[in-house]
Amino acid sequence: MLILGIETSCDDTACSIIEASSKKISVLSSVVSSQIKLHAKWGGVVPNLAAREHLKNIVPVVLTALKNAKINPSQIDLMSVTQGPGLIPALLIGTNFSKALAYLWKKPLLGIHHIEGHIYANFIGIGSQLATHNTQRKKIRFPVLCLVVSGGHTQLVLMKKHLDYKIIGETLDDAAGEAFDKVARILRLGYPGGPAIAEAAKHKSQEINFKQIQNPKSKLTKKFGIHNSEFIIHLPRPMIHKKNFDFSFSGLKTAVLYEIHPVKSAKGSPDMREFNRAGKHPNKLTDKNYITAVATEFQQAVIDVLVSKTLKAAEKFQPKTIMLAGGVSANQELRRQLGEAIKKKFHPVKSTNGSSAVQKFNRVKTTNYHLPPTTYCIDNATMIASAAYFRWQKMNAKQKKSALINWKKIEASANLNLSK
Repeated sequence: MLILGIETSCDDTACSIIEASSKKISVLSSVVSSQIKLHAKWGGVVPNLAAREHLKNIVPVVLTALKNAKINPSQIDLMSVTQGPGLIPALLIGTNFSKALAYLWKKPLLGIHHIEGHIYANFIGIGSQLATHNTQRKKIRFPVLCLVVSGGHTQLVLMKKHLDYKIIGETLDDAAGEAFDKVARILRLGYPGGPAIAEAAKHKSQEINFKQIQNPKSKLTKKFGIHNSEFIIHLPRPMIHKKNFDFSFSGLKTAVLYEIHPVKSAKGSPDMREFNRAGKHPNKLTDKNYITAVATEFQQAVIDVLVSKTLKAAEKFQPKTIMLAGGVSANQELRRQLGEAIKKKFHPVKSTNGSSAVQKFNRVKTTNYHLPPTTYCIDNATMIASAAYFRWQKMNAKQKKSALINWKKIEASANLNLSK
């Protein structure tokens, strides 16, 4: 079946058309109009500005997707759109436009949860059946433990079957992606923060010689030796020793602020007003090597927590598949270090090359490590269409018929819950 997906939850206007069957989910077209340059000067997404750009871009994006897929609207079997969560001004553009098209074209329409889309990005390009034998990449088997890491969410989700979600851990404050954006702003690295920090940290092997040193208070302190100067940088790993599977990254962001700008306000916190005052930037921010060291340590702190919590959850719930999802899952260090940690923890009996993104373990004989294609880690409409296919397969005849009038019912929701 041919499925059209639309995504406008934040600052990307996207449309995709897929051909889905039990054998494979094929991408016929995927068009994304990014607003990164527009929002970069503000250091983050401005909701009303994003909505205005969505309104300007959505028609040409959909027309381009149809043209690239070489199909016309009459051939589409199902439409889907991100219903939430996200920025409500942005969501409204996508949902209202999709409802109008569904009415005009007389097509069934499904509203999809944004995080559900990220999870089902793992199924793009592979068969929808769980037990397959053609390639190891196809072996996504339940139960699944999915680490969702994005700008608005950091969650560990346990799935016993398709569309069955149990959130066993989540952030108590800032999401990991949000922390990346805020720290990048502190370091003057630009927006979006994830790629900016990853790029700065990527050069640590060339620019920084570092080694583990013993500290009476912490074994996690790292000593960075940079040319003729030396920095000792230690950032906390929030909640890493807690027995639960929850996360917290707000304190880590504050720790970076203390490291960069030790000047205190009367209440004992870094004075953000002085920090942001023009011409009053701390001298440390002019040292590129120092910024590289801080970016490296911050990224490693986040990865340490994410990996540790995922391994703890895997030990308890014994999943047959461990997956990554969300925008931050494009981070190459996270992908590599999580894979290596799982490999070490669960004694691998076989591993494959990076292209398949799957590794097997003998502790749980059928456990796989699965990564979504990096192209579909960031916001896109292909993942929305992919999730819609699995929703459609679960629906009965009455529900499918009712979807023809969903253009009357679907409403954008900024705080939509992930549900069955």
